[in-house]
Amino acid sequence: VAVVVLVVLVEVVTVVVVVSVVVLVLVVFVQVVVDVVVLVVNVVEEVVLVVLVELKSMEVVVRVVDVEVLLVLLEVVVVLLVVVVLVLEVVVLLVVVFVLVVVNVLVVVFVVVVALVLVVVVLVVEVAVVVQ
Repeated sequence: VAVVVLVVLVEVVTVVVVVSVVVLVLVVFVQVVVDVVVLVVNVVEEVVLVVLVELKSMEVVVRVVDVEVLLVLLEVVVVLLVVVVLVLEVVVLLVVVFVLVVVNVLVVVFVVVVALVLVVVVLVVEVAVVVQ
């Protein structure tokens, strides 16, 4: 009985550890993606501004409408990226919640099974004692 309990305990702990590591990796990945996206957007905006300054200095006639459209497109891309990141974070949160629920259920089931096994063992021992 002790061996079975130990094996089940080890399996539960292993599942919890593996799932926790996976969730952590997901969270870190999402964070990295967010940081990279923000960085790229900032760089692109800087480049656009520098290009605009250069064009003006070369006295090239830049149509303001084109530039504004470009900046609006950039902002739209940023908003879309932010939405994607938010969705990713919600997914990660759902995974975390799911994992916590599953782990809690596993622990409860484990405790109940151990309690039942112990009760059965005690009953068997008592019956054996009574029979003798």
